[in-house]
Amino acid sequence: MNQFVIWSLEELNKNGFEITLLCDMDEKFIKSMPAYVNCINVPMTRGIDFIGSIMAIMRMYRIFKKEKFNLVQYSTPNASMYASIASWLARVPIRLYCQWGIIYVGMSGIKRRIFKAIEKLVCSFSTDIQPDSHGNLNFSRVEKLYSEERSRVVWNGSASGLDLDKFDYLKKEKFNSEIRKKYKIPSDAVVIGFLGRVGKEKGFDELITAFISIKEKYKNVKLLFVGPNEKPKTVSPNLLKWFENSSDVIKIGWTDQTEKYLSAMDMFVFPSYREGFGNVVIEAEAMAIPVIATDIPGPQNGLVDGVTGYLVPKQTVNPLIEKIEELISNKLLREQMGQSGRKYVKENFDNQILLKHIIENRNWLFERNSPSHIKYGK
Repeated sequence: MNQFVIWSLEELNKNGFEITLLCDMDEKFIKSMPAYVNCINVPMTRGIDFIGSIMAIMRMYRIFKKEKFNLVQYSTPNASMYASIASWLARVPIRLYCQWGIIYVGMSGIKRRIFKAIEKLVCSFSTDIQPDSHGNLNFSRVEKLYSEERSRVVWNGSASGLDLDKFDYLKKEKFNSEIRKKYKIPSDAVVIGFLGRVGKEKGFDELITAFISIKEKYKNVKLLFVGPNEKPKTVSPNLLKWFENSSDVIKIGWTDQTEKYLSAMDMFVFPSYREGFGNVVIEAEAMAIPVIATDIPGPQNGLVDGVTGYLVPKQTVNPLIEKIEELISNKLLREQMGQSGRKYVKENFDNQILLKHIIENRNWLFERNSPSHIKYGK
């Protein structure tokens, strides 16, 4: 939430928006919020919980009826289902679904059909849908989740853009030296980086399989793995064991200083199966790191294939190895792609520019729903 919502609240408040935040939050979080944010705690369980879901919907319904909001915005699978139903029941005039990922994309069979039906339900209760990438917008329209009239991407996409003060390229050399020294990474080692959790859908099996193969050919290569061991049961037990025992894999865990660890990488590899946008792609590019990502909605819109990095088919290993080896053996290419990526992010994903477009969009939504405006809009 901090990354995708909190960053925008101050500017929204300055532009005349009254803000109420509904989520499952503790007292510490509520006290951390500025005075202009009205916080309402709504307990929500993760996963499938029929009774808990009904209770969350009813709580939200009562709040929406009482507060009479002009707009309710929601994201994430469970919260979106609860809020879309509750805001429709309460007849909130603008029900905005921020579609930051499509959960069923990586599924198959009956499970895919069930979660697609849930996604379509959320969209049907929403007056407006805003995916965070053009790839997911096009995919959803083809899948008939929603019409063109009700859907659009704000500016160039991404849920929150990028804070270019935090991801400051001018600090890259300092960060690189700091991280390599801390973890005893030789200055001449080629570091392959990953940022995400241990989990099947993040492409863990493909990443580790590719790295094992590369280590047989290139001895002076390290894998810098930044992220929690969150879903270990979803990945290959043998690969997980190798990952945990290998001295060539530097395991960091969760961090809120990703810019430092990205700076120590020579390339960033992201073989995910599904993403809303995949902000880590543009985070790496901001620090002038070439990116190899899967050719899926989201990352497709975050890099320029052959210019700032490479796209490879999802759930494949050989194309991943091929592109990693190409970057290992060509330092000049890594530097050229890195500089191109930095320029691309600066021009297309600056979060301050994105925020201006978001505010313009919200004002347009209010204007469109005013009594004097009878047409839906562009």
